[in-house]
Amino acid sequence: MKNKFLALERWTTGFSMAAACAMMALAASLGVFQIVTRFVLETPAEWTEVIIRFSLIWMVFLGIPMAFRQGAMVSVDVLYRWSPPRIRRLLDTVVCLAALALVAVIIWWGWDYANRGKVQTMIGLEDVSMFWAYLAMPVGGLFAVIGILGNLLDPQRLELETAQ
Repeated sequence: MKNKFLALERWTTGFSMAAACAMMALAASLGVFQIVTRFVLETPAEWTEVIIRFSLIWMVFLGIPMAFRQGAMVSVDVLYRWSPPRIRRLLDTVVCLAALALVAVIIWWGWDYANRGKVQTMIGLEDVSMFWAYLAMPVGGLFAVIGILGNLLDPQRLELETAQ
């Protein structure tokens, strides 16, 4: 069961990271496009700014699961280094519960915010509902829950190995 969950977690975290990278590439490409249209062609594309902003929001919320999975998001390095192994496992559990509580709030209020934003439209893209921009919070939160639980089952301390 644990191995199946960790396989699912690897797939979902990898997918969310690939999507976050795609959002970063989209934002960078549209930024270059916006510079060319504004300063070279002197006819700015207003819609690019809106898409850049929301692709960066999606990038952040889809990148968070990888940070949780690597143990780099909620970090208590000094306590972890000074603690004996039994206390470390307790510390892992407490950090996991705190992170799950935070992500639960993000999912709950993010979904509520997305539903309330259905009636709004994006400036520059009047046919697109703000629901799609706000949906980044609950979607990223759901991916983060899987990453948090994956880190609890199979802890990775990648930030500790590079710290000096």
